[in-house]
Amino acid sequence: MDRHLEAFLEMLAAERGAARNTLAAYEADLSDFAGFAKRREGVALHAASPELLRRYLGGLTDQGLSPRTAARRLSTLRQFHRFLVREGVRADDPTELLDSPRLPAPLPKALRREEVIRLLDAAATLPGKRGPVAVAALELLYCAGFRASELVGLPATAMAAEAPLVLVRGKGGKERLVPISARARTAALALRNPKKPSKWLFPSHGAAGHLTRQGLSLLVNQAALAAGLEPARVSPHVLRHSFATHLLEGGADLRSLQMLLGHSDIATVQIYTRVLEERLKVLVEEHHPLAHPAPQAAPAD
Repeated sequence: MDRHLEAFLEMLAAERGAARNTLAAYEADLSDFAGFAKRREGVALHAASPELLRRYLGGLTDQGLSPRTAARRLSTLRQFHRFLVREGVRADDPTELLDSPRLPAPLPKALRREEVIRLLDAAATLPGKRGPVAVAALELLYCAGFRASELVGLPATAMAAEAPLVLVRGKGGKERLVPISARARTAALALRNPKKPSKWLFPSHGAAGHLTRQGLSLLVNQAALAAGLEPARVSPHVLRHSFATHLLEGGADLRSLQMLLGHSDIATVQIYTRVLEERLKVLVEEHHPLAHPAPQAAPAD
């Protein structure tokens, strides 16, 4: 073992009380880079240049490793080189200017279907005008997966009495047609006031002329409280995520989901593959002929 690597592991064990499995993980990461450095430039582990480290980290993606794995290896390399600087082995830290791999944003936890029903029922109990507005907003967020900005900016003309589709202007001004349920359309059309016509589906007395994102979040929180749900678990984005999750659980495919959510790149909806994987796993377990042991033949008399 490289003597600097050995000293680094001894420091982790003595000063930080690192567990055996942790030490083994550090050793594996640094040994992998040491082999790369030897093959590419014939240099020792402690003598790598920033460019060599950058090529190594870029190669991890080419090998199909996840950004999370690449981030962990960069963290290991950073800690090792800081140790080398502290010990006077190196005068510089070659990892100092390296960018960390961009990690995918974690998904919020989707609401259960029965929780969504409770939320919608509770929205109708909010006093005054808030009730109908909350019902329409929640119905549209959940049945169509709107972004908060898309919902509050819907013009009144977007909703027609018999039209099954709504024209939505999403990010970058891109438009898409989104199907909505009859229930959501009825709730939205109920907001119209012939005596006070407005250009917005969700009008407001504020400067924008329509419900703001902050106002929408407040309505969602009030409905959550009325439903007995923790407000921190409920938001317009959580309802959009619940819409996508429940669609996948019901059999939708990623390409259709991409179109409904308004993403230009299908890679953006790859974050939902965990839901899809669970559904496929259940599908195989329930329907594959070898997933269940064959019944034993009855013994002959």
